Amino acid sequence: MIAVIQRVKESYVKIDGIMVSNINKGLNVMLCVTLEDTKEDIIYVADKIVKMRIFPDSNDKMNLSLIDIKGDILVISQFTLAADTKKGNRPSFINAAKPQKADEYYNQFISYIKNTYSIDVKTGSFGAQMHVGILNDGPVTIIIDSKENRIKKY
Repeated sequence: MIAVIQRVKESYVKIDGIMVSNINKGLNVMLCVTLEDTKEDIIYVADKIVKMRIFPDSNDKMNLSLIDIKGDILVISQFTLAADTKKGNRPSFINAAKPQKADEYYNQFISYIKNTYSIDVKTGSFGAQMHVGILNDGPVTIIIDSKENRIKKY
């Protein structure tokens, strides 16, 4: 599972010009489910995102998490994060999970955060053509890849 998280002042998703979700201070998460992902990856990435200390404290040090600031989260599915660009100029998406698995894991990821942390998770629409607005705060952008967690365990 690959996630690109951005600390934001606000973020939104529009589909066909209609606002479907928006958040204020918090995190915009672009989430990709890969072929190798398991349920463990859902928990690893979700916990890492919610607990990551990337918000400033009173001394302007990155010491606070999304939980600490009672921030918002917007999760958008984005299979293109699995792009393989090693050959040629056209990316291959062979490492992205098939839509059925990706949709299932995307929804389980959202449910896990809602149920475990009581955070109201906003979303895009799985598989839809979306326009995403991001007012990045910092900017702070971090990539989390659960494959790195699998490598460390073995």
